[in-house]
Amino acid sequence: MNTAAPRQNKIFMNFQDLGLSDEVLRAVDEAGYSEPTPIQAQAIPVVFMGRDILGCAQTGTGKTAGFTLPMIDILAAGRAKARMPRSLILEPTRELAAQVAESFDVYGKYHKLNKALLIGGHTMNEQIKTIDKGVDVLIATPGRLLDLFDRGHLLMHDVKILVIDEADRMLDMGFIPDVEKIVGMLPKIRNTLFFSATMPLEIRRLADKFLMNPKEISVSPPATTAETITQGLVMVKHQDGKRPGGGQKEKRAGLRRLIGSEKPRNALIFCNRKRDVDIVCKSLNKHGIKASRLHGDMPQPARTETLAKFKSGEITLLVCSDVAARGLDIPDMSHVINFDVPIHAEDYVHRIGRTGRAGRQGHAFTIATAEDSKYLAAIKEMSGNEIPRHDLDGNAMVSPKSVDKGAPKGERGSAGRGRQNNKPAKSPEGSIPEAITPVAATPAVAATEPPPAAPIVAEAIKTDPVKKPNSTKKEGRPRADKAPVREKSEQSNAPVKGLGDHMPAFLMASAPKRKVK
Repeated sequence: MNTAAPRQNKIFMNFQDLGLSDEVLRAVDEAGYSEPTPIQAQAIPVVFMGRDILGCAQTGTGKTAGFTLPMIDILAAGRAKARMPRSLILEPTRELAAQVAESFDVYGKYHKLNKALLIGGHTMNEQIKTIDKGVDVLIATPGRLLDLFDRGHLLMHDVKILVIDEADRMLDMGFIPDVEKIVGMLPKIRNTLFFSATMPLEIRRLADKFLMNPKEISVSPPATTAETITQGLVMVKHQDGKRPGGGQKEKRAGLRRLIGSEKPRNALIFCNRKRDVDIVCKSLNKHGIKASRLHGDMPQPARTETLAKFKSGEITLLVCSDVAARGLDIPDMSHVINFDVPIHAEDYVHRIGRTGRAGRQGHAFTIATAEDSKYLAAIKEMSGNEIPRHDLDGNAMVSPKSVDKGAPKGERGSAGRGRQNNKPAKSPEGSIPEAITPVAATPAVAATEPPPAAPIVAEAIKTDPVKKPNSTKKEGRPRADKAPVREKSEQSNAPVKGLGDHMPAFLMASAPKRKVK
């Protein structure tokens, strides 16, 4: 009854056991790989069998080689026709598509296969010329492929192999309608390989729609981090209260300290917003730490050049958005730093998966504030593990749950309700570092500045430091006795009666007397 189980779970120990051609094996050996990863060991024989695949594996497990290696041998026996690609690989980002194209160059160096890379940022005329010659492998992002198809430069009825890669990312980026349209152009009889790092319900439904009797392959629990990655969480306190997005200055200082202590060989620094990529990169360079940037608003030639320099080691620190979270394959990446906690827990896995690849050790650090507690909780719920605390100061750290509640009762500052506690802070240091510090070191009274539109409140703070404005009280229309005066010299302690010293001219004019008839 259990005799078939060992055969099913067998993990091949070398590429020779997978049925690959001598030419492919030679290319793999020259690339420096000797043993297949679990996803490669299970996927390659299934592709040779012509079965559909539903593959679920975390990033960095070798999915790309899992379908490129057998595709090279399958497509070697045939010839492409003009405008009629023989296989199609859909990728969500330009960087991922470019990486897959590089894989075909590396592993297919001893085969004469023609490929075309259809991505934005490149001239369409050159892509059209390549397609007109006939391509065996078409690697594309959905938008550019549909554009060329609508212009009449593509015929899709000869596609024998379809690869949908990073399907969960397709979903996040809103490409699913385009993917469904593209699949509708393809012949019904084909071999479909469907890969995703996570398998939510929406992706499962999509797979059921595209695949026929697929072989399901899952080499690790969905949405888990690799064991080769050492993780750390750095909590940063700031004086911005509960304002969303606060503590950016403190986080930048914490980032510099983290880089100084870790001394990464190379590192990706992730930000949630493109504008923050520019700000963080500029800040690092200003403080003598050489860094470059990468995000989706950059021109494609600049993005390609930056990635090339980073891969070659000319650039060691790259501040980027999630555009680089997938598809950037650098096996010897030493560090990943999340300057911002990712909003979606799955993105945490994809980000830190850039390090600790191919069995190497990697380090991933996340910089967070109290307001990030819900995102940290989501990561814990997804992965099943809490990110270990990393303290650069040697102080005892607190959990994000306690951080979310703010300082202890009586030490919440002016933003909290009730009486303030005037007890001195427990920290023995005279000055608190501007970045990585325990949250318990939050001062008793926060330095909350009033809005600039209320000068009378600011003046009250100057004259009476004991009284603190109630920041929780809603601003209404100012009363007449608290209306701001035009000049400071005109202020008087005497109460103002009526209109004060100023009398409009129309009130001083005497009214004409009416004649009594």
